[in-house]
Amino acid sequence: MRKLLSLIMIAVLALVMSGCGSKDTASPGQDSVKEQKVNVATGTTSGAYYPIGNAMAKIWTDKVPGVKASAQSTEASAANMNFLQQKEAEVAFTMANVAVYAYEGQDSFTGRANKDLRGMTFLYPNVTQIVVRKDSGINSVKDLKGKRFAPGATGSGTVTNSKEVLDGYDLNFWDKDKANVKADYVGFTEASELLKNKQVDAANFSGAMPLAAIMDVSNSIDIKLISLEPEMIQQIIKKYPFYYEYVIPKGTYKGQEEDVHTVALANLLLTRADLSEDLVYDLTKGIYENIPDLMNAHAITKNIKKENASKGMGPLPLHPGSIKYFKEIGAMN
Repeated sequence: MRKLLSLIMIAVLALVMSGCGSKDTASPGQDSVKEQKVNVATGTTSGAYYPIGNAMAKIWTDKVPGVKASAQSTEASAANMNFLQQKEAEVAFTMANVAVYAYEGQDSFTGRANKDLRGMTFLYPNVTQIVVRKDSGINSVKDLKGKRFAPGATGSGTVTNSKEVLDGYDLNFWDKDKANVKADYVGFTEASELLKNKQVDAANFSGAMPLAAIMDVSNSIDIKLISLEPEMIQQIIKKYPFYYEYVIPKGTYKGQEEDVHTVALANLLLTRADLSEDLVYDLTKGIYENIPDLMNAHAITKNIKKENASKGMGPLPLHPGSIKYFKEIGAMN
């Protein structure tokens, strides 16, 4: 009986040891893949960043082994730079001006330059689109003096863009002691509702083109997009070199009968210096190999082209992982 019990115990022990061993041993030729979470900081749900960011997250989760990505709705550019600095996001959308300010410690980032910011790729033009009600009597940005204006949501790059454009007209909405324009700091969805309800006279919808929020307003009321005067466009470009002249073709929005002359700057996708070269290489590759999927989210992503890879980065260095991919496809030497 003792012999029998001993044999049973030996057999059970062998099975337990065998089971333990199988948990630690990978199948021949297979490496265990550690899941890498990638949080993508985007923008408000009514802008272009959010749907594009969601599409990217799906591509990376479905097609990059070991990556589980998710897109987070945020107040956009400035907030996203904070998320990267605080390591609460791995990838973020931003306008080029905000990226430069964050990298160099200027404007709202004074005293906290983030030299760990790294570029992934140029995305598409971010167009300054100042919309007014057609019956407002506003025909130039200078006519905003004393008016109610929605410059963008607090913490967004749109607010920064509004400051840079209105400053050239000696207009101020951000300094309570000097303000000659009344500001309502709201996102695109709220701005469109305020315009419809005659609670603001104008709003800046700085973003992709065509923008859903502007299309929504134009389906409810008669609107007008304001052109910037040629001399003001040149003045803005001279003071802020990341801007360039841009024309919104007539017919882009309902009731728009003329071309609108304005300024644009690059929308960028940024990451952090501490992310591995292999991971950022895979993420960058995932974008460029799945442009049709991104275009299903927003047509503006047709502008993501290898020849534009580093456009608008200014002083920001590209991440080594993106550099590796761009060299591989012949976009960089």
